[in-house]
Amino acid sequence: MSDVPEKMQMLGARKGYTPAVQHNTMVVVADNSGAKLAKIIGVYGYRGVLRRVPFANIADLVMVSVRRGTPDVRKQKFKAVVIRQHMPFRRPDGTWMAFEDNAVVIVNPDGTPKGSEIRGPVAREAAERWPKISSLATIIV
Repeated sequence: MSDVPEKMQMLGARKGYTPAVQHNTMVVVADNSGAKLAKIIGVYGYRGVLRRVPFANIADLVMVSVRRGTPDVRKQKFKAVVIRQHMPFRRPDGTWMAFEDNAVVIVNPDGTPKGSEIRGPVAREAAERWPKISSLATIIV
């Protein structure tokens, strides 16, 4: 476990958050890694019930398959972090938050973003959990 980065150890959907994206959800890729549209094919750390569809929330690590993008990234699988979700979720201070789309940022196996910029806003929960994503974000909501 010593060679695994600290952020990779706390994976999985967290209790108390609204299930937002699940298997086979098409999401927008919000970075400049070459991918445009991806499909969620797995959720890291999800421990559910038999035949229940795994779900993920803001700031969770997922496995995606790139559907649209440049030829060198299409039809490949990558790890990604959910930075926006369309389903409203409640923050600890009582406010409700929702975005216009579901979006992810593709990350390398060590947790650093593959692209060099992130388009659009990033949820504060994702910025707190993944500091390298927050350093690339232009807007944190």
